Amino acid sequence: MGDKSPKANQKHKAQQKAKANSAAQKKEQQASAAKAAPRKK
Repeated sequence: MGDKSPKANQKHKAQQKAKANSAAQKKEQQASAAKAAPRKK
């Protein structure tokens, strides 16, 4: 069963936030890299 204590909930939310942030950063890096370096044919 899931731990429903406030401390556990805080930890879980922090992990989700960190995961979302890292995913957003990856997308931004890929987008900026694609703009900065046009692909050679």
